[in-house]
Amino acid sequence: MRRRSLLASGLVIGAPALPRSAAAQSGGVLRATLNANLNNLDPARAGIAEDYVYSNLVFNGLTRIDEERKLHPDLAESWESSPDLKSWTFRLRRGVKFHHGREMTSADVLATYKRILDPSTGSPGRSQILMVANVEAPDSHTVRFDLSIPYGDFPSLLMERQLKIIPADRLDKLSTEPSGTGPFRFVSFQPGDRLILERNPEYFEAGMPKLAGVTFRIIPEDAAKVAALKAGDIDMIWNVPLEAVEGLEREQGIKVDEATTGTWDGLVLSNVQKPFDDARVRRAVLLALDKAALVRFAVFGRGAPTHTPIPPGSPFFNGDIGFRPNIAEAKRLLAEAGYPNGFSVPLIVPVGRPTRERMGLAVQQMLRPLGIQVELRRLPYNRFNAEVTGKAVFYADGYFARPTADTATYPWFHSTGTWNGTMWHYKNEEVDRLLDAARAARTPEEQATLYKRFQQVVTEDPPGIIAYMLNFATAYRTRLKGYRTHPYAWLDLRNATIEG
Repeated sequence: MRRRSLLASGLVIGAPALPRSAAAQSGGVLRATLNANLNNLDPARAGIAEDYVYSNLVFNGLTRIDEERKLHPDLAESWESSPDLKSWTFRLRRGVKFHHGREMTSADVLATYKRILDPSTGSPGRSQILMVANVEAPDSHTVRFDLSIPYGDFPSLLMERQLKIIPADRLDKLSTEPSGTGPFRFVSFQPGDRLILERNPEYFEAGMPKLAGVTFRIIPEDAAKVAALKAGDIDMIWNVPLEAVEGLEREQGIKVDEATTGTWDGLVLSNVQKPFDDARVRRAVLLALDKAALVRFAVFGRGAPTHTPIPPGSPFFNGDIGFRPNIAEAKRLLAEAGYPNGFSVPLIVPVGRPTRERMGLAVQQMLRPLGIQVELRRLPYNRFNAEVTGKAVFYADGYFARPTADTATYPWFHSTGTWNGTMWHYKNEEVDRLLDAARAARTPEEQATLYKRFQQVVTEDPPGIIAYMLNFATAYRTRLKGYRTHPYAWLDLRNATIEG
């Protein structure tokens, strides 16, 4: 999530801007905002939300997920598994063309996945598919994945953000002349200014997309985005600041569309550094926090408290645990751990992530009754990876929604999990057993039993604090039709049109 920008220069990458004649095609040209520059035009190396917006419009995965979180075929038209769930065969659509004109085949899928699995590529998507032991292509439109473990949700993994299919013959051009199979073709990107995409006239879904193109303006300042939308200078704000939602809802000619998500903010407590190397101290912090109040203060009520990255709307969520603070029990645990009068600790919060900054302020107040004196230290978010992640004792962070309960939990809570090894270094043998069993579970009912027990265990022995889930909102002029906000914070514009 924190990849240093590779596109920070003023260089314009790509072809000239979209010609005026393109706007005359059906659907018009959508003018939208992005909060920051793209870090990568290579989807395998995508690491921030802006990268995901771009790659979802220009590329496709084997599967995709809709606004209702339902899985659909994308470049794969069907799939099946072996009885032991360790081999999955996908049959590809025929006649799908990359933007440079060549038909997509299984060779491109093999090249994509082998590249992502190669550690030297540096793809964040690698951690999601480490169970893939081998990828083969029995024929030009069939791909088989052999797994090291049974995995019932494997097709759901393949909609992940970095797992977009790329052309095997243009790997060296991905960062300058990207070619995908998506509904829009890359035209140009000028860091600090704009990203321009145009309609793919050979897109494989008939009649889509309807827009002639999309122009994204890079506008970091929230007030400037809101003013531009009100003035009609743009058609859409992607990722509306939550504090601006209520005001925009009162504006005529503007619609705010909000979606619940599995994206979360939380507190990272180092399990290998004092005072949080003691599970009693970590649980005391958890018991002191009023998560419902955190939702009101940090995200203006536009979210929901949670125990883990499993969101409250999930059938796997454990609704029996509750969120009521218990200051008396928290004080008892601190005294038992040797901190009867509390302690002092710095909490590092990222400048430029306002929900986490507000969360930090609230946490500072909520821990005072325990005698815990929190010193807030603010650090620019672009320095977090180098200076904070996996190093600091106590810091605020957050992560985007994942497609399955496994990918939302295993990397953070299993002792071998990639993010666990980066963040809090947590180890609980029962948690490991539960998460391993959930991966191999054959029915949703079996998964629900395992994941509900998992949540109980990690509230009794927490590695850190998952505070709440955030809603995600877009705001747009009402002349935009055929669009819905996606809970994964990207844009599905296949059916969108601009009137007038």
